[in-house]
Amino acid sequence: MRPTRSDSMLHTMMAASVTVTELGFLQECQLWRLRSPHFPSKVGGRPAWLGEVGVPGPENLQCGVCMKPLAFLLQVYAPCTGSFHRTIFLFTCRDPVCHRVAENRCYKVFRNQLPRKNDTYSYGPPPDSPPPHGEQHISFQLKCGLRLCRVCGCLGPKSCSRCHKVSYCDRLHQLMDWKSQHKELCGQEFESSMDDLKLNEDELTALAKHENEEDKAFSRFKKQISIEPDQVLRYCKGGEPLWISLQYVPAENDILNCECGAKRAFEFQVMPQLLNHLKVDSLQKSIDWGVLAVYTCSANCKAETRYVQEFLWKQDVPADTM
Repeated sequence: MRPTRSDSMLHTMMAASVTVTELGFLQECQLWRLRSPHFPSKVGGRPAWLGEVGVPGPENLQCGVCMKPLAFLLQVYAPCTGSFHRTIFLFTCRDPVCHRVAENRCYKVFRNQLPRKNDTYSYGPPPDSPPPHGEQHISFQLKCGLRLCRVCGCLGPKSCSRCHKVSYCDRLHQLMDWKSQHKELCGQEFESSMDDLKLNEDELTALAKHENEEDKAFSRFKKQISIEPDQVLRYCKGGEPLWISLQYVPAENDILNCECGAKRAFEFQVMPQLLNHLKVDSLQKSIDWGVLAVYTCSANCKAETRYVQEFLWKQDVPADTM
């Protein structure tokens, strides 16, 4: 089912294989289920932060190419042995110019985890019902008091100098919000209905007439996903990615070790089908990818009091298959 807004729930199903792979699909969802206390996997909108300690600041969420603020793309709730709560967050740059071939710096990935007993969430499961009336709106402040940017939902150390009621991660997002709505609404009590991340549609095209090894690799990719063509995510912790091409495949030494020194292992990949569901605000060109492969610390090092940066490899779609 296609989502009707940028905030969309990811649900998963198993794929039969020697190594178990879970497939992620987009579905419509009640907004209250996408808030932090319900530990969602979600696409678009604003991040539903897990831990409230060590949330990455604006300086950590800048594109490595243009240095502009990154936009939230998706998050995956992925508990594992030793981590009762565990979520991986993926951010991307809006500007398609930064998404040139073999350029990974326009993405950032962070991992955070919490034990079952923590200071933010209840020990038991969250209630399977909406919160009381008046508590379902978008919150731009964490329970601990930290304020969030109205545009992207990341930490907002800057505030409007006129009303002091809204916060932003940097001047660029403050200007965006001022032009779009805050100029008229400054000083009033309101909630934003702005969709934050919408990426232009793009789709994979037909194979070339004359097959070669590259064509065959692309054919295998298409055949594999044709079983469930709407999949937007493949989760297989410790497994191998399903590459779209023989080109731009990382060597072992291309996957940087974790800051703790441990090797990183593949955890999940984002599929190009996600591009069909999303659009980029006010941009004529689309950002693009073939496969976004996320690698995380194989030792699952401590991330209870901080958000640990992980590694992403972008595999582009070769020009000769387009």
